[in-house]
Amino acid sequence: MPQALNFSIEIYDLIYQKMCDDLVEKSWTVMPDYFQPDLIALLNQELSTYQASNALSRAGIGRSDAFKIDDRVRGDKILWLSPKTKAQNQYLEAMESLRMALNRLLFLGLFEFESHFAVYEPGAHYQKHKDSFKGAANRILTTVTYLNDNWQDENLGFLVIYHPESDTEAARIKPEAGTLVLFLSEDIAHEVEPTARYRASIAGWFRCNASTPDAIDPLS
Repeated sequence: MPQALNFSIEIYDLIYQKMCDDLVEKSWTVMPDYFQPDLIALLNQELSTYQASNALSRAGIGRSDAFKIDDRVRGDKILWLSPKTKAQNQYLEAMESLRMALNRLLFLGLFEFESHFAVYEPGAHYQKHKDSFKGAANRILTTVTYLNDNWQDENLGFLVIYHPESDTEAARIKPEAGTLVLFLSEDIAHEVEPTARYRASIAGWFRCNASTPDAIDPLS
C-alpha cells in the first residue's frame, strides 16, 4: 500500500469496498482525508513553484480546431502531472494502486490514468458539464483530489454533483485538503461553483484502452 494514503493496511480492503459500493449504488463517492497531509503539502509546494514560473496554462473547452478559452464556461488554469517529481510520483503511484483495486473489485477495465493540477483564482468557476459522453469517449472514471487547507463554507467553490437519473443536486462537496472524489465520467454531471479564495485540486481520469486496428488508444 502506498505511504501516500492516509489509512492503515488493516482497513485497505474496507476502504476500497466502500468506494465500489458507492459507485455501484449512486455512481459517485467521497473519501475525506484519503491522502496523507505530508503528500498534500509536497504537492502544494510544487504547485507554488509552477505558479511562480507561470507554468500553468488557461484551460479551455473543445479539442483541436474546436478548442477555445471561454471564462463564461470555465476559468481554471492547469498543468499536467508526470512522475518526474517526488510528490507527483507518489500521487501517481497511489492512483495506480486505486486503479488495480477498482479493476479487481468492479472489473472496469481501467487502462491508464491522466491528471492535471487545476487552480481557480477568486471568482473562477466551471459550468455544469459531463467529462464524457456515452459511446463517444474513453474516460471511464473521474477523480478529484483537493489541496486546500482550512477551507471554510464562506470560501464557496463547492463541487456540485447531480443525480444521474433526475439531474437534481445530489451533493455539494467542500474542497478540503486530502479529500478524494470519484464519479463515473459518462453518468455524473457536475460543476465547480465560483470560488471566493484560491482553490487548488488535481483532476484526473481513469481511461479504458480505446485502441482500434487503425490507431493505438486514440484520445477521445
